[in-house]
Amino acid sequence: HEDGHSHVLATVIPNLISYDPAWAYEIAIIVREGLRRMIAEEQDVFYYITIQNENYEQPPMPEGVEEGVIKGLYLYRAAAAKKKKHVQLFGSACILNQALEAQAILADKFDVSANVWSATSYQQLRHDALTVERWNRLHPDQTPRTTYIERALEGHDGPIVAASDYMKLVPDQIARWVPNRYITLGTDGFGMSDTREALREHFEVDARFIVAAALHGLAQEGAITAKAAAKGIADLGIDADKLRPTTV
Repeated sequence: HEDGHSHVLATVIPNLISYDPAWAYEIAIIVREGLRRMIAEEQDVFYYITIQNENYEQPPMPEGVEEGVIKGLYLYRAAAAKKKKHVQLFGSACILNQALEAQAILADKFDVSANVWSATSYQQLRHDALTVERWNRLHPDQTPRTTYIERALEGHDGPIVAASDYMKLVPDQIARWVPNRYITLGTDGFGMSDTREALREHFEVDARFIVAAALHGLAQEGAITAKAAAKGIADLGIDADKLRPTTV
């Protein structure tokens, strides 16, 4: 079953803080921060954290990621070497593993380098951006502040593909503050029962579709030709005329 909308609903409650973490250390950081805010500081907030039931290897915590985990986005794995064709991949929860697989496919088969980012909370990224936007609007005579998204992505060029187990509306909510070309993938459609692999292919959020989106983004920016992108998609074994996931 695919619950694709709960993080959409979470955005309408002002004091609800929602996260979609990928790693155990992210959960630990978020829970610790929640305890600090709710118990130590007695703030009137509560948390919604989606924790998956898929078993996969847990990495050690990299140094210096705490702020990014709390704010909603951090660079998890940079490309081994930046190439002429370069993209950014955002992944949340289990789909972060699909982004990592896509990173390897892009490098091995298409000579494209990719940075992989863990997007723990689009809601918190949006909250920060709205806060900055409001301050700038009400203080037009002062030096404008910048959003966390802009600061995090500074110096990281190339199209961005953002994929998660939730509806496209979830990553879409930060689109107007993202400086790069921004492509979102998500589980729009009716909930279904099947294997994880089949569901991810159906909703077009697996590694192959992340690669396909990256190739299309590169073609839109003129980094590769449209024919090269189409050939790459075909070489991935993707049926370009498959049924749209939202079709009844």
